[in-house]
Amino acid sequence: MNEAGLITGPGLLFVVSGPSGAGKDTLVEALREHRPGLRYSVSATTRARRPEERNETHYLFVSGAEFRRMLDEDALLEWREYGGNLYGTPRDYIEQSLSEGYDVIMKPEVNGALAVKAAYPDAVLIFLVPDRFSNLRERLLARRTETNEEIARRLEIAQQEMKFIRRFDYIVVNAQDRPQEAVRDLDAILQAERFRIHRYPDASIHAVESS
Repeated sequence: MNEAGLITGPGLLFVVSGPSGAGKDTLVEALREHRPGLRYSVSATTRARRPEERNETHYLFVSGAEFRRMLDEDALLEWREYGGNLYGTPRDYIEQSLSEGYDVIMKPEVNGALAVKAAYPDAVLIFLVPDRFSNLRERLLARRTETNEEIARRLEIAQQEMKFIRRFDYIVVNAQDRPQEAVRDLDAILQAERFRIHRYPDASIHAVESS
């Protein structure tokens, strides 16, 4: 429910995606600091944990066998193979949070984002891009977590992912030296979506008219 108390019912699902190195992790984390009531859907992955990452905070790190068990139990809303690793979105947390009226944000890979849209047509898809494509390589190199071959593969995937921009609802440019502007733009999208007319039930509109 929004601060005015007019919007009731399920929360909204925001999906931030884009090529690896676009800055999804940093921007979503900054947005969550600004919006403490925004819930975050942690993806499951078979990828090895990086030194700075925490289990169940950045990702739910699982074995290949555990991931397959989740698939067999239909516990994942969507899943994809990316760069030799498996990624998926646990279903229960999203469904429960939305049903309780909480807005949820998630950041799957591009194919995963499109799969979420197929399952939740009302989901808001946001494509995050750098101001220059060459910045992707610089950001991936700065991580110091992947080999040159792995980075080259990620850049190849990124070029393919850019072709899906028009299947998203919004595009946000994360400028190399102005990340705060991208956070502001993400926040503006969340705010605007909350005030779209079709999200207001008739009873709320009537209440405003008769007040």
